[in-house]
Amino acid sequence: MPRFQGLVCSATLAMALPLALVLALGSLISSTQAAARAFFVFGDSLVDNGNNNYLVTTARADMPPYGIDYPTHLPTGRFSNGLNIPDLISQQIGSEPTLPYLSPQLTGERLLVGANFASAGIGILNDTGIQFVSTTFLLSFHRRSLTFDDLQVNIIRIYKQLEYFQQYQERVSSLIGEGQTQQLVSQALVLITLGGNDFVNNYYLVPFSARSRQFSLPDYVVYVISEYRKVLARLYELGARRVLVTGTGPLGCAPAELAQRSRDGQCAEELQRAAALYNPQLIQMINNLNGEIGSDVFIAANSNQMHADFINNPRAFGFVTSKVACCGQGPYNGIGLCTVASNLCPNRDLYAFWDPFHPSERANRIIVQQIMRGDASYMHPMNLSTIMELDSRTP
Repeated sequence: MPRFQGLVCSATLAMALPLALVLALGSLISSTQAAARAFFVFGDSLVDNGNNNYLVTTARADMPPYGIDYPTHLPTGRFSNGLNIPDLISQQIGSEPTLPYLSPQLTGERLLVGANFASAGIGILNDTGIQFVSTTFLLSFHRRSLTFDDLQVNIIRIYKQLEYFQQYQERVSSLIGEGQTQQLVSQALVLITLGGNDFVNNYYLVPFSARSRQFSLPDYVVYVISEYRKVLARLYELGARRVLVTGTGPLGCAPAELAQRSRDGQCAEELQRAAALYNPQLIQMINNLNGEIGSDVFIAANSNQMHADFINNPRAFGFVTSKVACCGQGPYNGIGLCTVASNLCPNRDLYAFWDPFHPSERANRIIVQQIMRGDASYMHPMNLSTIMELDSRTP
């Protein structure tokens, strides 16, 4: 692995300095590098920091009351009342929050912090999220026989996110050189969150959807996993060496699904079945991929269990409910979008869900605690604290 040029200078100094001073300098260099670790985020609305603000799409969170508990108390494009999971991981690793890749503010030294490429509405499959487009664009889509690739202008599909990652590296290379860019990327932490939309906003989007006619649920899960493997392999090709891969949460327990599919407040069985099939196969695929690589590049985060803990026993975590969203309307506040006209709870910390689909900031904090320190039932083969400790020892 190539080293920063600064380490060469340190090695030269070491020949003339007392051992204690050399050790102190080495420690200082290691801590500086650890603090400067870049962070890259890929995925959907659970981790989008505002890329969709710059797109013509209905999948947006740039209007109040989104952001009501963010430090600025303004909407940022995060699908949260406040901070989301990437923000909280950035805090834990001692980094600044990553900016959306499409933000005009992401220039110069800010590029060295990393970037968030995530885009609300996307999935592993290219046909997931086709409903998140403007009416005008949909008319053009039908009249001019455009393809799914043409819909990239409305949400940043996963392979476009990976293209942007490659473009990012070219931009950084012009600042610090190709060698140091490769080191920045290889030493970076990467988070990727995908999969939920491939069920909620594809297979189960409408009765008799195209994918449900094409595949039985078990066969669909196998297909989605096989496509996800290609995504992760490409991420590895692009230089990522520490990648947190989150599974889906309990898909049938979101307020939106309770409102549409539940008569008694119990989680929707078919979506729960999908999550139960998908998540174990995701872990197995990650194990196989790591085995082929010969290193624990990909770390599986058991999001299903992390969510299930506070969904199944909300009061144990200080929530008054895990069924009703803080912001929304209709049964369980699970119908439609969160808007200024929606019901809005006065204390977001008491609600596990902020809107019909997304956890509140406080729920996100519980999830990140498990990412950082959770045992093998939550993080496989190791948690993020262990990763950081191991990586701090790597020269």
